[in-house]
Parts: sequence; C-alpha cells; structure tokens
Amino acid sequence: MGPPGSGKGTISSRIVKDFRLKHLSSGDLLRSQIHNKSKEGLQAKKYIDSGQLVPDNVMVQLILNELQKLKHDSWLLDGFPRTVPQAEALHTKEPADVVINLNVPFEIIMSRLTSRWTHAPSGRIYNTDFNPPKVQGIDDVTGEELIQREDDKPETVKKRLETYQAHTEPVLNYYRNLGILEEFTGKYSNEIWPKVHKFLSTKTEPLQYTVYKFCCLHRLINHLQASSSVEQKL
Repeated sequence: MGPPGSGKGTISSRIVKDFRLKHLSSGDLLRSQIHNKSKEGLQAKKYIDSGQLVPDNVMVQLILNELQKLKHDSWLLDGFPRTVPQAEALHTKEPADVVINLNVPFEIIMSRLTSRWTHAPSGRIYNTDFNPPKVQGIDDVTGEELIQREDDKPETVKKRLETYQAHTEPVLNYYRNLGILEEFTGKYSNEIWPKVHKFLSTKTEPLQYTVYKFCCLHRLINHLQASSSVEQKL
C-alpha cells in the first residue's frame, strides 16, 4: 500500500523478482479493462478521469476474479485495497499474511507524478526530472508521441492524493488492528527497498537463496553419484 506514485509498482516488481510471488497490480488491471472496454473498465474510467476512487463493488469483483486464477500461488497485491469495505471483502475471501505500507512525502509524489509521461501502446514511462526521453515528448524506441495520462495531470494528482488520504488511513488502521501492517518510510524506492527486502527475508526465503540451495544440493547429488560409481568399479 501507499499513495499514488509512492513507488508501489517499483517495489512490487523487485519483490516479485526476489521472492516467489505472483504480482497483481490493481492499476495495471484497471488499465487493461479500460483498454479492452469491458463493463467494469468503462465504469471505472469515469471515476479515474475525475480523480475519484473506483467504487468498492467494481474493484472487489475485479480483484477477486483475478485472485481465483492464482489460487495455487502466493501473491502480491499492489494498489488494493484502498477502502475498509475492500479490505474487509478481501480478508473474508482471501486474507493477506502481511500488509506493507510505503510512506513517501506528498510533495515528492506531486513532483514525481506530474513529471511523468507515457508511451500508451507499450506502457513505457518517462520522467522529465530523472528519466527523460532522448527527444522531448517522443518515445525512445518507436519515435511515437508521448502522452500525459489524465491521472498524472497536476489537478488530478492533487485530487487523487486528497482522496487517498481520506479513504486509506482507515484501511491502515484496520490492518494495524489485525497486527499485520508493516510500514517503511523514505523519499525514493532505492531508499525503501533494502528495508522491505530485509523484512520479507524474515518471512520467506529469497529466490536467490533458494537457487543457491538447489545448486548445492545438485552438486552434492553429483558428488555422491560419482563416489558410488568409483566404489562400484573398485
């Protein structure tokens, strides 16, 4: 969890890379549904364009439908739940083991989001402050025009942050009361990530460690097989 632009996507991608979890992003899911012009996507679009949260019943149904596809996997939810009714619905159907909240100052987020430009067909994101395109307003790969998404425009970002603060603090309190909330504070993802990784490593083994153990086991098996072969020859 964390405000829009707090780095949830970045931290989530690093978690999935280092730990055995499937990533489900509510933002990516919504954009996909909007692009496909599904019933839920069209319903959601009018709220997103005006800087409001998507209604609980729409979001809950979208997320639970996707989680059904991951029933044999451990998963990481990014950007959901955002209201107490969403959290309660999730806890009833698919309770989370741990909830991570990213604390990033709102002024940092305002600067970050309003400087963001997107290549719509691919989803590539640029930032005019620290990751600008080679040519202003043009995608590096295709040469096509970049756009500023409606929800990245200054007036919309301000509304999104205000809405987030009003609706989500009760959700954090809900998870605090359940005893499963962990909070990490910082300005940038590279500052927050080491803290998140250290914490998650106490809950589950990183993939790198799992691979290392597998390689050691594989070498041990080969060694035992070689030793057995030598003994048989003797």
